Amino acid sequence: MSRILPPFDDTVQLDDMPVDISDTSPIVRNNDIAESHVRTPDVEVVAGDISKHRAYFMVFVLLFINLLNYMDRFTIAGVLVDIQNYYHIGNSEAGLIQTVFIVSYMIFSPIFGYLGDRYNRKFIMGGGITLWSLLTLSGSFIGKDHFWAFILIRAAVGIGEASYSTIAPTIIADLFAKDLRTRMLMVFYFAIPVGSGLGYVVGANIAKAFGAWQWALRFTPVLGIICVILIFIVLKEPQRGHAEGGSHLRNSSYLQDLKELAKTKSFVLSTLGFTCVAFVTGALALWAPSYMFNVIKAQGQDADEGNIAFIFGGITVAAGFIGVALGAEASRRYKRINPRADPLVCAFGLLMCTPFLFFGLWLSESNIPVSWALIFFGETFLCLNWSIIADILLYVVIPTRRSTAEAVQILISHALGDAGSPYLIGVISDALATKYPKDERLSPSVESSTLRNAFYITPFVCVIGGGFFLATALFIQKDREKAEKITKGLGDYDEEISEDESDIEPILSGWSNSQH
Repeated sequence: MSRILPPFDDTVQLDDMPVDISDTSPIVRNNDIAESHVRTPDVEVVAGDISKHRAYFMVFVLLFINLLNYMDRFTIAGVLVDIQNYYHIGNSEAGLIQTVFIVSYMIFSPIFGYLGDRYNRKFIMGGGITLWSLLTLSGSFIGKDHFWAFILIRAAVGIGEASYSTIAPTIIADLFAKDLRTRMLMVFYFAIPVGSGLGYVVGANIAKAFGAWQWALRFTPVLGIICVILIFIVLKEPQRGHAEGGSHLRNSSYLQDLKELAKTKSFVLSTLGFTCVAFVTGALALWAPSYMFNVIKAQGQDADEGNIAFIFGGITVAAGFIGVALGAEASRRYKRINPRADPLVCAFGLLMCTPFLFFGLWLSESNIPVSWALIFFGETFLCLNWSIIADILLYVVIPTRRSTAEAVQILISHALGDAGSPYLIGVISDALATKYPKDERLSPSVESSTLRNAFYITPFVCVIGGGFFLATALFIQKDREKAEKITKGLGDYDEEISEDESDIEPILSGWSNSQH
């Protein structure tokens, strides 16, 4: 029996753990090996100085804010055609709207990551969301001759969102541990696909109801102020690392934090995998509704931007619910027989997304319903990894470095991912359009053809991302063991795992069963 002492935490002695956590274990076991291991006990922990009910309510508040965060981010996509007509801009400039937002978001993330590891997170989030709400509202009043001002304000909105995204997951990590943390992260990350889908639906329909796209940007700031009030009333700052028995931890220098993160191979590789996810989702989020609008128009059918946003938003919400839930549950169950389950499930999701995304684009010019169905399945597989990636970061990084790690992951994934992908799709589309006569370039047939060809780069990015997650599986056990030892006071910050242990194990190693 594991020796667990009150107050309850997840401090389980390594020599008592029934699952083999050494780096010499195969990535995928055969059934005989799996059955020989005793099931890992579920030790579910809530931070001791915060009641269980309050902790759950805190997660609900964080979920609500995250939902609003993504609603606001993708409201623009729901009314993109209206914005293009209002400011008289092409695809390149339209793609720039999302790109400048992501650029400021990723630049300011490391700043808030540093602050989040050292200062009261409640006040940082409250101030950031207030700023975000005011800027979003002000952007709706920019005149049609000042597109540059609209771009600058959308860039500044990213500052407010950076204050929240780098910090909120670390609060959940300090409230819960093990399986309970996995479930809470699953709930928290439902907000990404659901909020994104609601952004399309709510944005397009509010604009339609009031007769102007600007009203779509005036809805979320009101809810943002409610979120700020909830933060100051409900949220209580949990002690960093308390749920994992890491109350003794102290901050190291920012430079030391960055060095240790760079040496954590599973963090680096999973961040690169997540970058590929961000690239694909960023491209789809901004351009998919506009693409389907032009495809339908090119086929001579009536197309309504609000209806298309509603369909795509509904698909995104449904795919998000199913994908996030399936990914988290599959990983939780598979982890009982294979400790490398998390990155393997992420890899599976990206690789399975590839054919659905490719054929969804290919068939869109001939069969719209089938294309919608394929997009749904592709998004479902793409959403498998959202909560898992966050969980990986939280258990391979010690508590006092987690906000910094979140910030670094945001910086890299957005810099190389969705900061450039919407703009890149727009640039490629515009470049392909130059092959057509000038008076035909803005026609639905040309727009749909050039956007589709530009979109074809996304399935290949999915394959690359799957490869990064497979590589993550090679190192994740070692990095998790090291983080657990340091958190529980069994190792030093600069502790190095013995180089005698092999980092690389075969993915399929049934042939080596006799050696175990």
